[in-house]
Amino acid sequence: MGYELRISGINRESIVDGEGLRFVVFAQGCIHNCPGCHNPETHSLTGGKLVPVEELFSMIAENPLLDGVTFSGGEPFLQPKPFLELAKMARASGMDVTVYTGYTYEELLIEAKKNEDIIKLLEETDVLIDGRFIEEKKDLSLAFRGSENQRIIRLCDGRPQKEEL
Repeated sequence: MGYELRISGINRESIVDGEGLRFVVFAQGCIHNCPGCHNPETHSLTGGKLVPVEELFSMIAENPLLDGVTFSGGEPFLQPKPFLELAKMARASGMDVTVYTGYTYEELLIEAKKNEDIIKLLEETDVLIDGRFIEEKKDLSLAFRGSENQRIIRLCDGRPQKEEL
């Protein structure tokens, strides 16, 4: 369909950005500007580079050992349509999808009323890691999170099934 993602970069093999071996796409652009963010270079809405979704999926498909893909940032929900298309491709290939967001799940539901692609991306998401990074709540012992306010939410059709904190 010709969708492009504005990304700051990729990590072809990660074990720290979700469960299992993951291909990570770092979105370019974030409006949260959390103090202490470990990816401040991703904040500019005009930085990074545009990459066709099909090109990203070709890179993902090259590695048969991957368990899934992770969308991190920046803020993936600022580009819900192209991330939705990439999530559909990954899931059709048997991979799971993890999405990091500075929004809370509840905030995403409100935003989804203005943009239906947000709810559709949630429906293609297996694990949502939500919430802004809060420097005062930083905890390096947490799995897959930077601060204790962030939640790991397992989704099924866009709805929470189990929350692990």
